[in-house]
Amino acid sequence: MLGHILLKLLGKAITPSIRRKVNAFLAATNDPRGVQEALLRQILTHQSETRFGRDHGFAGIRTVEDYRRQLPVAPYEYVGPYVERVKRGETNALLADPAVLMFALTSGTTAARKHVPITQQYLDDYRRGWNIWGLKAIRDHKPIAFKAVMQLVGDPEEYRTEAGIPCGNLSGFTAQVQKRIVRWLYSVPPCTGKIKDSATRYYVALRFSLPRHIGMLMAANPSTLAALARVLDHEKESLLRDIHDGTLRRDLDLPPEVDATVRKSRRLKSDPKRARELQEAVKRAGGVLLPKDCWLPQSLLIGCWTGGSVGPYLRQLKRYYGDTPVRDLGLLASEGRMTIPIDDATPAGVLDITTHYFEFIPESEIESKQPIVLGAQEVKEGQSYFIVPTTKAGLYRYHISDLVRVTGFCNRTPLIEFLGKGHRFANLTGEKLSEHQVTQAMEAVARQVPQPVTAYSLAPCWDEVQPYYGVFLEEPDVADAGLLRRFLDAFDRCLGEQNIEYQAKRESGRLGPLRIAVLPAGAWQKWDRERLSRTGGSPEQYKHPCLIGDVTFRSTMPVQREIC
Repeated sequence: MLGHILLKLLGKAITPSIRRKVNAFLAATNDPRGVQEALLRQILTHQSETRFGRDHGFAGIRTVEDYRRQLPVAPYEYVGPYVERVKRGETNALLADPAVLMFALTSGTTAARKHVPITQQYLDDYRRGWNIWGLKAIRDHKPIAFKAVMQLVGDPEEYRTEAGIPCGNLSGFTAQVQKRIVRWLYSVPPCTGKIKDSATRYYVALRFSLPRHIGMLMAANPSTLAALARVLDHEKESLLRDIHDGTLRRDLDLPPEVDATVRKSRRLKSDPKRARELQEAVKRAGGVLLPKDCWLPQSLLIGCWTGGSVGPYLRQLKRYYGDTPVRDLGLLASEGRMTIPIDDATPAGVLDITTHYFEFIPESEIESKQPIVLGAQEVKEGQSYFIVPTTKAGLYRYHISDLVRVTGFCNRTPLIEFLGKGHRFANLTGEKLSEHQVTQAMEAVARQVPQPVTAYSLAPCWDEVQPYYGVFLEEPDVADAGLLRRFLDAFDRCLGEQNIEYQAKRESGRLGPLRIAVLPAGAWQKWDRERLSRTGGSPEQYKHPCLIGDVTFRSTMPVQREIC
């Protein structure tokens, strides 16, 4: 009760400040060109005396056209040598800021992981974006106000650079440096990001969250939320016993420093009343325990990604969470926040024009030697673009490979939805199939055929007579032969509707019909885990690829049989 009162007092103290930030952001959306060009001048002026700024003539840049002439659109590897110097302690090689707080790790297009420098200025902007997102969500869902937040984060310090700078997960770092009164709002101790075993991490998160009134449940990827729900049901007896007794199972795979921290937490107190409530919920639900039985859907908000390739996992949430509303977290990466969603049930968000400078390259222009480049004020509704951010933390005209679509406008600023990673294409006979086309086709099929798809990827398969695409599904999803035939027929047709070259190749016989490649249960989870260990990044932010362009992919997978 005392904690609830403190939260209300805290809310009254900080809400006016955040409300002003929300109103200032919305006012800025009336003038995207002016705001963006002023921001670009600010960034270039601030960083002009860095080694990178001197090498690229920042002091002489006067206009957007000058900027585009001086710097190329380029991937992380272009700025990589300067980042390496920052890692060794030469901050001014890339940044005018006095210090780097950490490096956010994210997977790279090569074997090496990307290190994104996080400065105090970056952190302040990052928090402001979350404040705007959160206050707007609370305005729209008043029952969640002053309730606890269950957020799953990663490890903020996997290792340190030779200069002693931590390298790890950004969400884990921000949770760790929150003010104490704000940390009280979060049900899951931030140190749990260091737990490597996902089932153990979910168990500990549930043990700390089930006794509390949760108002917001946040994880970047909806696959995490589905896995969390399965752990809840599978481990319900142990969880209820721990809640009743005020304990935490001794057989959990916890790092020693995490074990010592969580076991002395005052939140592990005995709560027989809550344990009885949950036991009654199990009885009412016929022996199962799901999140919708623990927290009222009308008093809960889910924050997760809803765009791109996450559709199959997103569709699973209703089974576990009932009619809980879902709000997209935004186009958000270690490199920075690019959009702020302000409505439920849409992957689109307002372009965050006050934090980064943005350029857009039309999808059809990306292979051009001199592509058309547009500002935020020049994009058109319904068109698809590659988004190119310039940040305050050392990334300039950064080709992040994110393909986005403009779905509308907030005042004069575009609403942006993430479509997929633009480098994911497959091409057997000239069809140039994209991951976005695959996910759109799958979404259309899901509305037509009730075929279970827990996880999948489409991949080209070579055959001397007639090459084809394989849909890789796990054994539990392929039990109904009649349903599978309808699914294959609909998926094949929808791919043709998304890509006319695919349709033409199918009609001419140059491409064979789709086939199901059946994998053993759990194969995708194992594959994702191994891929994540190779490429790096946070499990919560990992995106399973729905299109794999490698024609040899089938030979690397434990395919049990094919269904034509």
